[in-house]
This record gives sequence, C-alpha cells and structure tokens, in this order.
Amino acid sequence: MRSRMLLAAIVLWLPSVATAADPEVGAAAPDFEFQGVEGAVYRLADYVGKRAVVLAWFPRAFTPG
Repeated sequence: MRSRMLLAAIVLWLPSVATAADPEVGAAAPDFEFQGVEGAVYRLADYVGKRAVVLAWFPRAFTPG
C-alpha cells in the first residue's frame, strides 16, 4: 500500500515540474531581474551593448560550483 501511495504521488507530481526548452545557440537571452545582497535591483537589459555578462551560480552555499 505504501509503495502504491508513493507511486501515485510521483505520477501526480511529475506533470507539475516545469521544464524549459533548450536555448538556441546565438539567441538573445530573455530579460530578467534580481535583487543583489545589498538590496539593489539588477536587470539584464541594463547591460545591453556593454561588456559581456557572465551568469554564475552554485547549488548551495559553501559547495564547489
């Protein structure tokens, strides 16, 4: 019974997981914004025509990226 409940939960959960389409090589990145640790809001559109923008992230604090 427990395994059936687990299977049902997984089957119901899977469609709710949003998957993004793979980006096209050479396509423009979609605009986004985020708030920095000091409170300032940064938008990708603010950097159009300027130097390259590098996006870097890591899964969790204090882990190798």
